[in-house]
Amino acid sequence: MQGILYEEQSIWQFFFVTCLLGGWAAWMTGKASAQTWRTFPQLFAYMLGLGIGIRFIHHALFDGTMFSLHYYIVDTIVLMILGFVGYQYTRTNQMVTQYNWLYERASLLSWKRVKS
Repeated sequence: MQGILYEEQSIWQFFFVTCLLGGWAAWMTGKASAQTWRTFPQLFAYMLGLGIGIRFIHHALFDGTMFSLHYYIVDTIVLMILGFVGYQYTRTNQMVTQYNWLYERASLLSWKRVKS
């Protein structure tokens, strides 16, 4: 997996920076985007910027390559998954809480219309 998903000597560095630090930031960005009623394309743009930030952390802390398209894409995909799940989770909570007469929870990440 080294060389495909991460460039560091240990997978734990990838896990710490991309999944833990970046994942937390992506989740919070998705949550904030949902709370302020932003759209998916706006969140997509935020995740592209966050991917650059995570590449910089890899570069600054672990001497990774800053301008590697391959690792930027890998990091950004991980961030987008977590960011969009955080967005959808928050949006579902908004819809079933604020519009409880219209919607009920269908699953953890979706809602449906209340049958009258």
